[in-house]
Amino acid sequence: MKRILFSLTTIALLAACAPTAQQQSPFVTVKDGHFERDGKPYYYVGTNFWYGAILGSEGQGGNRQRLCRELDEMKRMGIDNLRILVGSDGERGVATKVEPTLQVAPGVYNDTILAGLDFLLAEMQKRQMVAVLYLNNSWEWSGGYGFYLEHAGAGKQPRPDADGYPAYMQAMSKYATNEQAHQLFYDYVRFIIGRTNRYTGLKYTEDPAIMSWQIGNEPRAFAKESLPAFEKWLAEASALIRSLDSRHLISIGSEGSWGCENDYDCYERICADKNIDYCNVHLWPYNWGWAKPDSLIENLERACQNTKDYIDRHLAICDRLNKPLVMEEFGYPRDGFKFTLDTPTQGRDGYYKYVFSLVADNAEQGGKFAGCNFWGWGGFAHPRHEQWQVGDDYTGDPAQEAQGLNSVFDTDTTTLQVVRQQVSRMNEVRNKQ
Repeated sequence: MKRILFSLTTIALLAACAPTAQQQSPFVTVKDGHFERDGKPYYYVGTNFWYGAILGSEGQGGNRQRLCRELDEMKRMGIDNLRILVGSDGERGVATKVEPTLQVAPGVYNDTILAGLDFLLAEMQKRQMVAVLYLNNSWEWSGGYGFYLEHAGAGKQPRPDADGYPAYMQAMSKYATNEQAHQLFYDYVRFIIGRTNRYTGLKYTEDPAIMSWQIGNEPRAFAKESLPAFEKWLAEASALIRSLDSRHLISIGSEGSWGCENDYDCYERICADKNIDYCNVHLWPYNWGWAKPDSLIENLERACQNTKDYIDRHLAICDRLNKPLVMEEFGYPRDGFKFTLDTPTQGRDGYYKYVFSLVADNAEQGGKFAGCNFWGWGGFAHPRHEQWQVGDDYTGDPAQEAQGLNSVFDTDTTTLQVVRQQVSRMNEVRNKQ
């Protein structure tokens, strides 16, 4: 009898110590080179929703009714992973730049946008969606590099729309070595990660609606000679984020080798950092010259082949590092390089199908290709001008791009069907593993 009682007691203790569904972490984690969520494999189809925090505000650009409608629609389709800009930097009224801005000047914040970010995360939590939040930007459309350089005493920085991209990129190559600019950015990182959500009462560090802190959108060195300093900065930034938040994943936001001056060794080194949990790549066939505006459908096969080659080289690196890979930006223009909502999307649909097949095929084989975020969600927006103007709906295309160029709207029925098919396939992969 004593033995039986001892056995029952032991069983009870073991049961109490065993992880339950309630005890499993609600945070997205990485285990043995793969994502997990709630103790299960996590493969996903996501999108870019950069304007989510602005839409969640109650000031200029805010529209909470539309935000909730957009989130409901994405969730209904099975899209549960959104890549979002925390906020833009600098003054308003600058052509080709997102507004309203969050960081008006270093350490001076627009509380309306902070409330929008809080509201967005609260609504995502209700729907069991997760956010990848990027904190900086190498491009002009949200401030980023140029903003920090100006306030670090480097003088007025060039803008691509006025001065051309060569001049802009040459100027931005100075960011990697500008320690004062870095410190201004680190102050911003400390402020954002140290926040508490006013609607949920959760500290950001305790919020499972956040999947990953991302150092920036497409951080680049912009010059080969800047690569060592670039790598040092990324390592410092990831170490700072880790010191502030031990729960959430950290990612870079890199385009891959394209963002490392085509240096695959540089890409491997920055991804190998102990504080970087998973790897990113972006792919833009039109921007990279793989597809031409007058022959988007004719160039589709070449774009797909180049895409596979690019992904394969990065997957080999991920296999060596034992880290997941996410293709978190990719897009393809509307047929004929037209921007109106009634333009067909045969080329885009074909490209999406191909990219999705690469992700799903690799996931089915237990590979490291774990997810993708198409660019970008336009949803219920109705663009009024080709060049975004204050008062226009926000779309997936930031202010420096033609509105409708890469956006997926609720009227793009064929593209949305392709997305739904991929969601279904990825769910099957999740359930099999």
